[in-house]
Amino acid sequence: MLETATVAFTTFFATIGPIDVAVMFAAMTPAASSAARRSMAIRGTLVAALILFVFALVGDFLLRSLGISLSALKVAGGILLLLIGIDMVFARSSGSTTTTQEETSEAVGKHDIAVFPLATPLMAGPGAMGATILLIANIKGQLLLEVVVLASLVVVLLITLILLLIATRIQSLFGVTGMHVVSRIFGVLLSALAVQFMFDGLQQSRLLLGG
Repeated sequence: MLETATVAFTTFFATIGPIDVAVMFAAMTPAASSAARRSMAIRGTLVAALILFVFALVGDFLLRSLGISLSALKVAGGILLLLIGIDMVFARSSGSTTTTQEETSEAVGKHDIAVFPLATPLMAGPGAMGATILLIANIKGQLLLEVVVLASLVVVLLITLILLLIATRIQSLFGVTGMHVVSRIFGVLLSALAVQFMFDGLQQSRLLLGG
């Protein structure tokens, strides 16, 4: 159970990126009042939670409907998470965990960014969605472990909300260098987890000797 919680927390923290989200939020809402920022932070977190919980609940049905095996999901999810981890290690931005340049430009003109781009793709982006489906599918049928994974998701979302509420202080405290240090640490961990997912998927598919 502890191992599942650790893997889930690390994966969600890396793919959601609470510190990155907080810094982006502060940069996108320089003229907003404290009340407006608080409202956008709360609503954005709730919408992101709804999106990710829906993926957790219907992910298995979606896989079966599309004829995708768990081993294929592990390999594909592992590749996606590995790419995200590599970007984090080298402090590069990608559309998997951040907004693209076009999305950022569109968001600048918005007064309310709660749903876009805060909830998605900043918080509930492709990486977080894929990680949610992968983690839940990996422990299919084990109700207690599924609760642990969802609880880890809730904890990371709560951490994200807290950081959003103090976003301007986070931005000045960590700065660019501090944010990159944290990102690189979790990038290494996420990369290792991604490779393990791929190994497990290949072994389960019997493509490797000993599978």
